This record gives sequence, C-alpha cells and structure tokens, in this order.
Amino acid sequence: MRSKLVAGNWKMHGDFVKNAALLGELVTVDTSVAGMVVIPPFPYLAQCRELLGARGVGIGAQDVSEHPSGAYTGEVSASMLGDVGCEYVLVGHSERRSIHGESDKVVARKAVAACAGELVPIICVGESLEERERGETRSVVERQLSTVLSVAGLDVLRKSVVAYEPVWAIGTGRTATPEQAQEVHAFIRGILAARDEGCAASIGILYGGSVKASNAADLFAMPDVDGGLVGGASLVAREFLEIHRAAVMAVR
Repeated sequence: MRSKLVAGNWKMHGDFVKNAALLGELVTVDTSVAGMVVIPPFPYLAQCRELLGARGVGIGAQDVSEHPSGAYTGEVSASMLGDVGCEYVLVGHSERRSIHGESDKVVARKAVAACAGELVPIICVGESLEERERGETRSVVERQLSTVLSVAGLDVLRKSVVAYEPVWAIGTGRTATPEQAQEVHAFIRGILAARDEGCAASIGILYGGSVKASNAADLFAMPDVDGGLVGGASLVAREFLEIHRAAVMAVR
C-alpha cells in the first residue's frame, strides 16, 4: 500500500515568530501512518530544522537549481539544500512555470538535479483554467510528465512524488471535486503504467489546489489520491493538523 503524505507549501509567507508558533504545534504530530512535510521559504529552512529536529516532520524547499554549482547568482543547489536538512523539494510548481517561465525541460532537469543531491522531488503538473475549458487537461498533463520521463527517465520518477495541481484551483477557493481529482490522478498513473507498472503502483500522487480541512477527507478517500500539496491552509496549525488527520484516517 502506498503511504499518504501532506506537504505544506508556505510560499512567500512567514517570519521567525510566526514560524516558531506554527512549528511548535506541528512538532508533536505522529507521522508513523501518514507523512508530513513543511516547505518554507529559503531563509527559514535552518529554523525549521532546528525546531523540528529529527521528530518525523520532513522539510522541503520551494525550488532547486538545475546546476550542481557554479556562477549562478541567486540559485541554490540540491547539495546546499541537503546541508540545511532538506529531504524534499518542489519542482515545477505552477508559479515557477507561469511567473518565472520554467519550461517542461527545465523542470525535468531540476528533478534530475534533486535526485542527484539525494532529495525527493515533488514534481508538479497541472492545467490552467483556459486549458481545462478547452478540454486540454490530459494533453497538458501528459506533455509535462512525458518530458520528465524523456529527460530524467524512470529512475528519477521512481524516487519522486508527483503533485497534480490544477492551476485554476490554486489560491482561488475553487477545488476540483474528488471525482475530477481522481480522474486525473488515475490518468497520471496510467501514463506511468505504460512505461513501468511497478513505478505506477508505488509512486505517490498528491492533489494540490485549495486543499482544506473541510475537503481533505473526501479527496484522500479517492483510490489514486495519496495526499495533498497544501497552500494557505498549511499556515494555520489547526487546519494543517486536520488535513493530516484526514490522511491518517484514509489509511486506516
């Protein structure tokens, strides 16, 4: 059985005081049944490691360079992230794709770099509202995932997590229905199964798009939804803990 995981993307939010209060409530969570990851901005990674220690809550970064080192001002390598305690890293989040112009190939190369640095890439895929309305959801997701497969290969996918994030549902309050999420998650698993059934069966696929305590249980009950990539709700301890509890109950 695949394990459940909830990952909280803080985006560009937080300060030392607020972070300490939030982490203080998360530090005692039991991750033996379902995993939890916090993904803060770069300046707070060390604080997260200090306050969480080795208590079970994982730490991730919001981005990684495709390069191992060199004259790349402003970028952070996978080995540097590992040095400050990261275990996971977001790759290809929709905001990186749309605001920073990251192509499918750049996303794939970042996944390769993450694995080379012994980090678990959380590879984000998903369609915009316009693409969904044109009936292009499957073609967009297949293109994004197929590029990772062609550039990075199955070995990288086997070490990764995939996150389906419909762009139209991120930060908008709109959420894909559990059935809509399941349809795309099953499609993603099918793409992988065509290459390697073992990889398809074992890989975790998270749903990301306005996940809240009020909808998490229904989403996580879907057979191909293995947890959530959570945005704003991950900044509120009570909400995030309820979402994690929903993941635990989905396993039991």
